[in-house]
Amino acid sequence: MNWFRKAVVVLALAPVWAAPGQAVAADGGDGVLWGAVTIAPGREGVVEVAGFGGEGSVLTLTAPGAVRVTGVPLADRDYRGVVGPGGRSGSYTFVGGPAKEPWAGRRFPFVLAVPAGAVPGTRIAGCAMVLADENGAPKARGACAVTVGLPAPTLLRPQSGVPLGARPQTSGTAHPGAQITVRDGLENEVCATTTAGDGTWSCVPDLPLAPGAGLLQATATLNGVTALSDQIAVTVDGP
Repeated sequence: MNWFRKAVVVLALAPVWAAPGQAVAADGGDGVLWGAVTIAPGREGVVEVAGFGGEGSVLTLTAPGAVRVTGVPLADRDYRGVVGPGGRSGSYTFVGGPAKEPWAGRRFPFVLAVPAGAVPGTRIAGCAMVLADENGAPKARGACAVTVGLPAPTLLRPQSGVPLGARPQTSGTAHPGAQITVRDGLENEVCATTTAGDGTWSCVPDLPLAPGAGLLQATATLNGVTALSDQIAVTVDGP
């Protein structure tokens, strides 16, 4: 399933005279030149570009590496959104009436898709943005980075609502190689393991769980990125 997650990053465009890597605020505001978004393999996220108060006709985002632009979903008749050939870029063209600053105070969303085979934790540099005039001359530039996120693990056992012993087996699925830590509702570690190559994991609590109602949740970690499973409610009857 191709999940859609709105991972929004507001990016300010810096004037073209800014030195490479220099964090220059657009229009003297508090915007930043650099932004980042995290998207799990095989999924999509949204980068929203904002912060430029000057003139221009076409705003173009060039996708980094194997990332692709899959949508330009702004619903505004004054701007025409187009996905470039092969999804390598996306752009918005201002087609409205006379306006001194048609890009000021607005956010322009670009949907980015990360390939399914991308390695979690990888930072894919090279996301570039240019705001150009009607003749194609750059008026401002911006940049962003795409980090490959980690799909959320699942916690399939124990099943919620089923009375449990004090040391129930816990199991589920996650990205192969991810470190799994199961914690209770008080953030105490219940058990830990490493996800197998087939994407499954399983562990048993080292210590007995406290009797009564509680919560369990699995955390997956790989290459510096983390994802959480849904919490499940459990009831421990005894040993």
